[in-house]
Parts: sequence; structure tokens; C-alpha cells
Amino acid sequence: MIDFIPLEYYSTIHYHIILLIVLFTLLHALALKGNENIVYNYNRIMALLLLLYLMIYMGLRPVSGKYFVDMATYANVYQRIKAGYHLTDLSDFGFGYFMTFCSYFLSEKGFFMACTLLYVTPLYIASRRFSKNYYFFAFLMFVASFSFWAYGVNGIRNGIATSLLILAFSYHDRKAIMIILMLLSVSFHKSMILPIMAFIITYFVKNTSLYFILWMVAIGLSLLMGSFWESFFANLGFDDDRLAGYLIKTANREKFSSTGFRFDFLIYSALPVIAGYYYVVKRNFTDSFYNKLLQTYLLANSFWIMVIRANFSNRFAYLSWFMMAIIICYPLLHQAMWKKQFSKLGLIILLYFSFTYIMHLIYQFKS
Repeated sequence: MIDFIPLEYYSTIHYHIILLIVLFTLLHALALKGNENIVYNYNRIMALLLLLYLMIYMGLRPVSGKYFVDMATYANVYQRIKAGYHLTDLSDFGFGYFMTFCSYFLSEKGFFMACTLLYVTPLYIASRRFSKNYYFFAFLMFVASFSFWAYGVNGIRNGIATSLLILAFSYHDRKAIMIILMLLSVSFHKSMILPIMAFIITYFVKNTSLYFILWMVAIGLSLLMGSFWESFFANLGFDDDRLAGYLIKTANREKFSSTGFRFDFLIYSALPVIAGYYYVVKRNFTDSFYNKLLQTYLLANSFWIMVIRANFSNRFAYLSWFMMAIIICYPLLHQAMWKKQFSKLGLIILLYFSFTYIMHLIYQFKS
């Protein structure tokens, strides 16, 4: 376990390491055209190094409830399981069985390493399936995402579920594997039903323009009808008390510095919408799989916009935000759209990570 780094600096060091990787990748992209052997070597080597770094630094972090919040809760539950306690009330049974299985032969440290492995490795494998020669850039985009670190060290169960779902999407051409991974994802966190249902809908409603319209309508309905939608969806319940709680119970003001209609997060959510519109409509990027991903994002994000005032709406935002990286970068890895596109890809990664890095600095300043 990495216990020689002061916990108050642990997350900050991670963000600075990713910043260095992003800047180094930018210099690499600016200096080359994108089709040289050195690019493919860089892709392979850097992807493995990034995977190794995450396994060590994230997987061996100290247990802390102050700095990694829910990690301490997971540790307490895991210790109870190792002591013989049987889980009876965990609705996300897949994660419960995973904890029980690990408890037979893994220490607490080993359990969190296993969680990291199950969180990071699916993204690495999915990135390789998304792009043969440029998968490092997709993998780096996932890691540079705003919520990546938080859902690896805090919202662990939800983070693993979304990684499994990303992996499921990458097997869109092998339906049996995709369905198995989707079911596994839901078993780790029931909230994955929302993006999975959205993905299923895309098989029946294929007009991407309708999804863009729905996304815009969702903004209007949210602005006009206020908190009506939080109460509406909470009353529906979906047989899940946690859903109603996240929608209507009061948040801890020490943890949520701003509630209400989050225009800043709406603008952030709009980035893949704008990118997707540009790729599909303006540049005529025709890829049926990408259309499904984009449509899924638009549907899932529309739901979050409707409940954007909920004090825990960040949990619903992540049900679409976990897809942002691949929505933005996928077309650039498959089709030439601009002159010096490889250089522009490096700039896009830097801009994408800039939001993550700036938000971290703001959080550090406020705390």
C-alpha cells in the first residue's frame, strides 16, 4: 500500500501525473502526422504504462473515508464479510457475490486492488476494440474524464458497473458477449438499466435527429417545470428506494457546493452533443455503432437534465458522462476529417482534460 504520500495530496498528484501524460502526448501529436511506426509503438507502450500506473497508484491507495469517502464504507462491509457476515440486503447482488468471493482469499488491500483491476481493465480492453492503432488515445480520454478518478476511489461499485458497460458496448458485433456483460453490469449497479434501456431503444428508433430534438426539449421542460420531474420520477420509484432518496432527499451542503439548475454542468454535458452533431450532420460520419452510442448518450443525458435540480443529480449525470470520452474521440480515430488531424486530436485531449484539471483545482481551493 502506498502510505508514504500524504493523503491530502494523493488525488492532486494523480491529476498532475495525468496532466504530464496529456502534455507529453500533445507534443507527440504535434510533431508527427499519425501514420508513422513510432506512433503505433507509442500507442502500445503508453497504453500499457498508463494501465500499470493506474493499477499501482489507484489500486494501492490507503483506505480513507475522509479523502476517498465511500472507500471506508466498502472496507467496513468487506471486513464484516471476512468475519462471517452474510449479505442479505444488497440489491446489487453481482457486487455482493464479488465481495464474498474475494473475501475467501484476498485481504482488504487485495480487495481494493481487485476493484481497481475490474474498473480499469475493461476500459483498456474496450479501447483496444474501439481502435486498433490508436487505442491509447481513447484510453487516455477515459482516464482524463471528469469523473474517472472519483468513481474509481469513491463510487467504486458504480464505477465498475460503467466500465463493464463500456466493455459491453465494445462487443456490439458479438451480441452474446455484449448481453452477458450488460447483465453483469446491472448486477453490480442497478442504475445501469437506464443507459442499457436507452441503448436498446436505439435499435428501434434510428433517426439521430429525433434524439437531438429530445435533448433540446428536455432542457426546455426542465427550465419550465422546475422540480416537478424530481418528484415525478421519485414517485415512479422503479422499485428502488435509493432512486427516490437521490432525487428528493437533502444533500450534505459540505459536499455539494452548488445545487439547483447547474448551467456549468449542462455546458459540460453539451460538449459531446456538439461534437456528435458536428461529426454526424456536418461531416457526414456514417457509422451505425457510433450513432447508437451518440443516441444512447442523448437519451441518458436527457433524463439527467430533467432531474438536474436533484441534490444528488451528479449520480444521474454519470449515467451519461461515462460515455463522453468515446463520443468525442471515436470518429477522430476512424475517419480523416481535418488537415493535421493527429495534432488536433492531441489538442482535443488537452482541452478535454482541462475541465477535469480546473474543476479539481477549484475543489482544492474551496476545501
